[in-house]
Amino acid sequence: MQSFDWGIDLGGTKIECAVLEKNTGHCVLRRRIATEREQGYNHILTQIQRLVHRCSEEVGTYPERIGFGTPGTLDPSTHVMKNCNSTELNGQPLDTDLQQLLGVKVVLDNDANCFALAESRLGIVPVVNPHAEVVFGIIMGTGVGAGIVVNGKVLQGCHGIAGEWGHNVLDPTGKQCYCGKQGCVETVLSGPGLEAYYHQLSGIECGLPDIVTRAEQQEQAAQQTLDRLVSQFGLAVAAIINVLDPDVIVVGGGVGNIEYLYQHAEQAILPHLFNPKLATRIVKPALGDSAGVFGAAMLVAN
Repeated sequence: MQSFDWGIDLGGTKIECAVLEKNTGHCVLRRRIATEREQGYNHILTQIQRLVHRCSEEVGTYPERIGFGTPGTLDPSTHVMKNCNSTELNGQPLDTDLQQLLGVKVVLDNDANCFALAESRLGIVPVVNPHAEVVFGIIMGTGVGAGIVVNGKVLQGCHGIAGEWGHNVLDPTGKQCYCGKQGCVETVLSGPGLEAYYHQLSGIECGLPDIVTRAEQQEQAAQQTLDRLVSQFGLAVAAIINVLDPDVIVVGGGVGNIEYLYQHAEQAILPHLFNPKLATRIVKPALGDSAGVFGAAMLVAN
């Protein structure tokens, strides 16, 4: 029996591999390589192969199976990738190609699902609520995604899109989303969405960390941007709580680092909640950028 669980986080700019000790979950090795997605799908596969061979040389063993966190979903009916913002992967039989290339069994899941799984088992959830049954893990960064974990297992759904909260329509008159709809949660609550809103108010192009700093300095446009973030987050998350009623919501990604969000989230959610009080814990993750690759390894841990 293998003594390690292997996970790979397949990102748009980097591919990361983690090797965890079985049972303990202790990470013995983490390595990264550039994705170089502009060179096409086959080159991405080659980069993955290089990384696996490099890591196997370092730990002295080759994996029997690898879990992959991907920026989209393997469609359960067509068995090809869909909804990937790394568009080179869309329409490709990624699991079949990886198994043939690497000679190992592979398990694929969405990167947000991997994030939610890792935080549920190894991260913040056991700390704030060790008896949590339902966890909603949000990634708000360049894009917006989410994963649902119920009793320690990822919820997939019949289309493989369970948790795709980022593509619910939040503002029907809002900006066009890459998915084809208008005013998705992603267009409003992502980092680029917030930066675009600030630019619309101020005429200044500014990164999200600078917007937060400007808000702390009482700049009006920056404060309006954060206030809109909080109010729209409350509206969008209340709908999730009304449907799933999760014990814990973990908010990752760059937008999830904004302290102002946590200070005002409850008062923004309550007006839209079908309950007079909010018991769901809304928290920052504990694993940082390790969550995705650790969650990928957990896909094969059992």
